[in-house]
Amino acid sequence: MSEMNQLTPKEKWEQAGLSNSFIFYKVMHDHPEACQHLLEILLDIKIEQMEIHNEEVIEVDAEAKGIRLDIFVKDIGKMFDIELQVINTKELPERARYYSSLMTLDSLKSGQKYRDLFNSHVIFICMEDVFNNSLPVCTFENICLEDGKTKLNDRDYKHFFIAPICAKMLVDEEEKSFFDFLVSNRASDDYTNNLKNYVTDAKQNMNYKRQFMEWERQRTYDFDAGKEAKAIEAAKSFYANGVSIELIAKSLNMTIEQVKEIVCDVKVVG
Repeated sequence: MSEMNQLTPKEKWEQAGLSNSFIFYKVMHDHPEACQHLLEILLDIKIEQMEIHNEEVIEVDAEAKGIRLDIFVKDIGKMFDIELQVINTKELPERARYYSSLMTLDSLKSGQKYRDLFNSHVIFICMEDVFNNSLPVCTFENICLEDGKTKLNDRDYKHFFIAPICAKMLVDEEEKSFFDFLVSNRASDDYTNNLKNYVTDAKQNMNYKRQFMEWERQRTYDFDAGKEAKAIEAAKSFYANGVSIELIAKSLNMTIEQVKEIVCDVKVVG
């Protein structure tokens, strides 16, 4: 278990900077101009008419899985989802695909033609090298596999910025300065100095602190519940395959009584 995971919610709050996903979310929502500027420097574009949505939830239907886009932004003919990914969950490509699909459905109203679809940009700012290729930026769009160059031109893009590598390798000074601030909390220009002040303001907000504490408690509860569920399944599997109750208890850090209760209705294979 990492040192960060051993910290209390209060200690995590005290140490949190912009690289904390909760703080990142609050700063970008409270300061749309900072969010707009970040989009512009990351994608080298000019946003004409920014519309930021608070805790945007896209529901397709009652049966489908809805999502909450952390920072959902619309411009004229374009839409963006920006997320800070602190850990590599091993499913970020699939998550990007799913986000992009739901954003696309959200942008096309009944009766509109497909050419009216907005340009779609899913942007993941990652604190780990999720592709293990040492590239600072990985941008994906659909290209013909047969010739390796013909683009589908469906205007659907997925951008992965690897923060630690961006902080060292990017050429653009303002972009590099942002990632250096994200990684090290060192402000070196007007934009990052503003971000540092915004982080300070967010951490002085007692309502945000209360929300963070509740958020951390829930995350811990969900994590513990997930660990418990996995342990129960492991105990049942071990027992079904002939592993002794004593060894199961020792391996899974349970008491013998706990294991007996879990496996009471499990049949041993063979």
